[in-house]
Amino acid sequence: MKPPAIPRRGLLKTALAASAAAPLALHAQSPAVTWRMQALWDGGTTPQKYEERFVARVAELTGGRFKINLFAAGQIVPAAQAFDAVRGGAFELMKTFDGYEAGKIPAFAFTSTIPFGFAESDEYEAWFYERGGLEMVRQAYAPAGLHYIAPTVYGQEPLHSKVPIRKIADLAGKKGRFVGLASTVMGAMGVAVTPLPTGEVYSALDKGVIDMADRGDLTANFEAGLAEVAKFVVVPGFHQPTTATAYVANRGAHERLPAEFKTALAVAAREVSASLRQHILVSDATVLAKYAAKGCEIIRFNPADVAAARPKAMEAWRTATKGDALATRILDSQVAFMKELGLLG
Repeated sequence: MKPPAIPRRGLLKTALAASAAAPLALHAQSPAVTWRMQALWDGGTTPQKYEERFVARVAELTGGRFKINLFAAGQIVPAAQAFDAVRGGAFELMKTFDGYEAGKIPAFAFTSTIPFGFAESDEYEAWFYERGGLEMVRQAYAPAGLHYIAPTVYGQEPLHSKVPIRKIADLAGKKGRFVGLASTVMGAMGVAVTPLPTGEVYSALDKGVIDMADRGDLTANFEAGLAEVAKFVVVPGFHQPTTATAYVANRGAHERLPAEFKTALAVAAREVSASLRQHILVSDATVLAKYAAKGCEIIRFNPADVAAARPKAMEAWRTATKGDALATRILDSQVAFMKELGLLG
């Protein structure tokens, strides 16, 4: 007796079921991969806990086949050497701030923060994902043998100062720690800029080497003890109103990954970006009270004063391109988007 014929619709369902099962079969066949990653943050800090979530999420999305061993800042190499270490294959992945390398690669000045620029982190993140930013920053990294995976975008970084800074004019003649585009813009405002590594900010403020500093978000800076050495906290962070740190991999190592592992990196990175941003949004509202309890004065800048300084900042943006074609294209794209958003006239 012949088995009953399967209707064409049944054949279609069978084919679809088979195709749906295909990714699972591919997943089972993907070889296990282990990477090492060095982050920007010290162990036990809030940002580092979100990097722990990132590597755990990558493992979860790949059924445990892609393991990333996470190290805190400086545990494998000093922070200033991470770019060259990943480039050379000493380890596969880093969390970095593009502005650290802006002196060598001008495009990076615009992929980490825009002083006096994007007012909200969602605006900056939209530039990356909706206005071609990801593709342009990947072009900037490619010649170095590195692959830009995705940004982590969050809000302001405050200014911590040993002296009162109540208006833009008060910046002139002060010594400050800034990196990337902020160093160019703050220099234009009359600041004597020193681009110290993050790990040296506390001691530089404590010893009076600098008068003020940008370092990280409000909570991270409180955890780092800045309330002990700088009694003035200036908000909003006009020098860094939005912030993008970045997951960057050795390009050869990234190219050798199975497609599903590459997807896991991208998905986990975007999830962490959203979750950290929301956490910072909530914690900023409460951590200022902790600074006040430590004897810090919270100084809130007049928005009109910030707006009046924006034209000078925009001149510094253009200077920071150094005439580089890709940096200029990135800046032009961002300025066009800011105009569409009504941030610029």
